[in-house]
Amino acid sequence: MAKNRLIYLPLGGAGEIGMNCYVYGYGPEDNERYIVVDTGVAFPDMDTSPGVNLILADMDWLIERRDRVEAIFVTHAHEDHVGALGMIHGRLPVPIYARAFTAAIARLKMEEHGRDLDAIREVGAYPETIKAGPFEVSFLPVSHSIPESSALVIDTPEGRIVHTGDFKLDGSPLVGEAFDPALWKSVAKDGLLALVCDSTNIFSPQPGRSESTLAKPLAELIRGAEGLVVATTFASNVARLKTLAQAGVDAGRSVLVMGRAMKRMISVAQSTGVLTDFPPVVPQENWSEIDRRDMMILVTGSQGERRAGSAQMANGKYNGITLREGDMFLFSSKTIPGNETSVARIVNKFSVMGVNVVDDNDGLYHVSGHANRPDIEAVHDLMKPQFLIPMHGEHRHMREHMELARA
Repeated sequence: MAKNRLIYLPLGGAGEIGMNCYVYGYGPEDNERYIVVDTGVAFPDMDTSPGVNLILADMDWLIERRDRVEAIFVTHAHEDHVGALGMIHGRLPVPIYARAFTAAIARLKMEEHGRDLDAIREVGAYPETIKAGPFEVSFLPVSHSIPESSALVIDTPEGRIVHTGDFKLDGSPLVGEAFDPALWKSVAKDGLLALVCDSTNIFSPQPGRSESTLAKPLAELIRGAEGLVVATTFASNVARLKTLAQAGVDAGRSVLVMGRAMKRMISVAQSTGVLTDFPPVVPQENWSEIDRRDMMILVTGSQGERRAGSAQMANGKYNGITLREGDMFLFSSKTIPGNETSVARIVNKFSVMGVNVVDDNDGLYHVSGHANRPDIEAVHDLMKPQFLIPMHGEHRHMREHMELARA
């Protein structure tokens, strides 16, 4: 009789940052049952990969076994975790489980490709459990840079696994749930077989900072600006959008949100109840009635995307708005490795225009959505797993994470 085995197979996200897709399997090798965690995309370097818009994980191994795939579980709604969902679901037509905000974004992804929206099953947080073949899965709330992010508690016949997804230790997030160490400790109280853990910021030596620490320095920066203020961040970072908008209002400016992606994220967050008290914004058609010295604009394009608002402004004009000498452009974001050239291109164009560019070099205007090294170590200590499996990182990140676990 064939022996049962428990497998973990990263199809993406282990060896690179992005394109997250992980498979867990259990059973005899010729009849294993599988669940999939996340179906993300990666973004190519436009200079080295012209004409390529998105990169997907190689799903052929999984598609060949699709009759044994039980479900897809989506930890959160970032593109590198949900972006491929609509593209692959036609070849992998299984139920999709996600919490409310993530499910709403997943529906948009499925709609873009004409997929069956009934495949998406909206679920609650831990301890609510979904049975998927030999697995029982729960969504454990974590703090991150997008609402309703979750780790997964995966119970198997061999023991319990916690797949952290993307997380940070934020006890006072502006949007979304705080990290609850007591809850995490209770999840592992009867023993934890494996912790599959985010490695992104393993080289960052200081404890991570809360989103709530940004409000004061941002308001002071904007208050001191003399011309028009334009700020960019990730469109999905709803908490940061709220922080920036509130900082603009606190500095006495009218706030305008430009960019379909930002508006969509704000709308979905409000409709699902995870975003409340967003500061009042000016309708786009009314911007010309406001003195530019009294206005702040939020635009897309924090990574130098060529069709986004920041790039269009750097090229001269965006929706009728032109930046001038003395205006300020703020990057409230971290440049993702691989995007440095695209961002530098925009910064240099702004410099030629005489625009004052403020970025995250001094660490005042951005906080990461990922746990830093001391925070990762704290989670190791909380969970005390038998096995530590690094993920969500390049090889050097995962190797360093492995060394930390061995220490």
